[in-house]
Amino acid sequence: MNIQQKRIYDAPSETDGLRILADRLWPRGIKKENAKIDLWSKEITPSSELRKWYHEDMENRWEEFRQRYTAELKQQTEALNELRQLASKQTLTLLTAAKNEGLNHLTVLKQVLESGGSE
Repeated sequence: MNIQQKRIYDAPSETDGLRILADRLWPRGIKKENAKIDLWSKEITPSSELRKWYHEDMENRWEEFRQRYTAELKQQTEALNELRQLASKQTLTLLTAAKNEGLNHLTVLKQVLESGGSE
């Protein structure tokens, strides 16, 4: 299973494989026709409430955010299984507009996908 993550603002690459936007909101400044995404998977993103709560104090709330988002993802088994199936056949690149590349929801999503949901 090869799952990558990158910002939607980074240039698409031949090694991206299937490009999946994993943000609830469309990224600012990106035209849909230029985004080169294959799938926009809103249902696997943090709830609006969780996203807003986390953004109030990202550094201090990371661990709790990670736990809460993992719990939310457990309710999305169908969407996660679909992504796992796709990842078993080709490279997936998860895309986000988040600026912090290490402490964002894609890090958690990637771990859950790779673990098979056993987290």
